[in-house]
Amino acid sequence: MAMSFSPATPVRSIFQRKSLASLEFLTCYSRGTGYEKCHLNIGIAFTLRSAANYVRLGGGAKEYSGKLIVTKRNCPKRTGVFRCATIEEIEAEKSSIEKDVKERMEKTIETVRTNFNSIRTGRANPSILDRIEVEYYGTPVSLKSIAQISTPDSASLLVQPYDKSSLKVIEKAIVSSDLGLTPNNDGEVIRLSIPQLTSERRKELSKIVAKQAEEGKVALRNIRRDALKAYEKLEKEKKLSEDNVKDLSSDLQKLTDEYMKKIETIYKQKEKELLKV
Repeated sequence: MAMSFSPATPVRSIFQRKSLASLEFLTCYSRGTGYEKCHLNIGIAFTLRSAANYVRLGGGAKEYSGKLIVTKRNCPKRTGVFRCATIEEIEAEKSSIEKDVKERMEKTIETVRTNFNSIRTGRANPSILDRIEVEYYGTPVSLKSIAQISTPDSASLLVQPYDKSSLKVIEKAIVSSDLGLTPNNDGEVIRLSIPQLTSERRKELSKIVAKQAEEGKVALRNIRRDALKAYEKLEKEKKLSEDNVKDLSSDLQKLTDEYMKKIETIYKQKEKELLKV
């Protein structure tokens, strides 16, 4: 319970400053006149002794108590080890970013090429069946992994499965695809006749190819964006200077332009095949 001081009972106080290395707080317990028990921890502690009461002082607080005194002075302790990256580590990070960019851009080119090959032209091409998946014993597998595909002539394809029991599921997969082909199953092999494309169909397919080419270019730009963010992160970490980032960004743009040209080249080739009668 808080107690007030009266002139009749003056407070006699003795300040004792104890400088203790690496101390944090002092907790004092009062059990009667002139008795105190203090527990010291990290920090600088001050004790106050009086005949009848104890006063808690700390951070400007004014509080009186006859039972418990707790004085705390928190001193945040900062510890840590700072280690600068070596030149070898920085070069390794840069090389890792560059390697990742090239691998992803190469995969983008392959994806665009595969998509183009799946679009049939007026000539028979086994690659138009590359994206056909067959449910083989409950597991989806690519057609070319369970059958041999050949071109007996320029207007037909021959599908010869390694396991003849898979003829039915192969036929079903081809019918379900968007190729618009009608398979001829004779119990031994499947023959596919490649009809000539109409002028309207050629234009439709040309638009599809153009869209796929643009999607490939967007993918390349996204890869470039990710690499730029990685370089900026290294700059914030003080591993690269602003000039370093500018040089790397310039090289990255040149690489992106190079792969953009590759997409444009295979797009023009495919467009030429589609429009050729």
